[in-house]
Amino acid sequence: MALRVGIVAGEASGDALGAGLMKAMQAVTPCCFEGVCGPLMIAEGGSSRVPMEALSVMGIAEVAGRLPELLRMRRDLIAYFRKVRPDVVIGIDSPDFTLALERALKAEGIPTVHYVSPTVWAWRRYRVRTVAASADRLLTLFPFEPRYYEGRMDAVCVGHPLADAIPSGASAAQARAELRLEAQGPVVALLPGSRVSELRAHAELFVKTAQRLAVRYPGCRFVAPFVNRETRAIFDQVLTEQKAFELPITRLHGHARIAMAAADLVLLASGTAALETALVGRPMVVVYRLSSFTYRLVRSLSKLPYVSLPNLLLERDVVPELLQSEANPDRLVRAAEAFLEDPERCRQTMAALAEVRERLGQGANARAADAVLNLVGARGQAREASCAS
Repeated sequence: MALRVGIVAGEASGDALGAGLMKAMQAVTPCCFEGVCGPLMIAEGGSSRVPMEALSVMGIAEVAGRLPELLRMRRDLIAYFRKVRPDVVIGIDSPDFTLALERALKAEGIPTVHYVSPTVWAWRRYRVRTVAASADRLLTLFPFEPRYYEGRMDAVCVGHPLADAIPSGASAAQARAELRLEAQGPVVALLPGSRVSELRAHAELFVKTAQRLAVRYPGCRFVAPFVNRETRAIFDQVLTEQKAFELPITRLHGHARIAMAAADLVLLASGTAALETALVGRPMVVVYRLSSFTYRLVRSLSKLPYVSLPNLLLERDVVPELLQSEANPDRLVRAAEAFLEDPERCRQTMAALAEVRERLGQGANARAADAVLNLVGARGQAREASCAS
């Protein structure tokens, strides 16, 4: 007897969440999974009817150019799930694609789950209604998110799997040895972002800051991880333009967490990297730049006092945030020096960041699996099923 589960992920982060959820569900009851799966989900036994890469589209122009194809893929998935009627359908993040799919299937009486709340707490709060109309249950990553859905739908915080995946007490000495960095002297990690647009916005800022810190601290070394060749190429181009190839920068393909662990200080673009750095337990300075129009729009719609996840989770100003015009070399150098010159401030910041793990809890994958299985009453409703169409 196996539970038949439709599952749809649209990008790498969703693939990782989906794989953890699938493994945890299988540990409780036999399941077969089909839908849109990435490599990690396929490794857990998922069957993908559409390559996940086909859904991984970023940017308005890119989406517009492929909109007919994306709409066709969604219609085909809806038609297939209507035909086979899985016990539950789970959409993982990628709300522009998954919520409409969930809504169509919910209308057919098929239980639906949406995993990862859209950032309704940051802006576009009207999306709460869209999520409520689409999913029978919402699984959130952060404890402050369910309150935005109170009175509208069933929202459950399951925590963030990164709190389980990243061990506490990372050894700087071990990380430096892995990266072949000398044990002594300050190390600053540079994470200007994972997307091409982020590199274009931040690479020059980070290079100019590193140049000034190298003069201020002659023994300082830098480590910069990149997610792919394209983002590294943009950074290398800026190194050339700024005549900065003499800087002692160890550039990496991946290995961001090792870079964080090796560092005394992490300079990063706001995003998941801030959460990872907090879980690794390193002081950080967060920056972010957007186009003037986008920034004004976001600010007009957002009522949040912070942009970085550590500050949002801790509900206080723990890590410095430099946004837009404040994200300039002068301010970033001063913010970095404030940590590099003050070991006590570093210790206090690291102690505060230790609370992040407590807020997120442990066992996120198992809690997510329990929330899904509880919704469908898996033990009583599991039926003979085959993932073959």
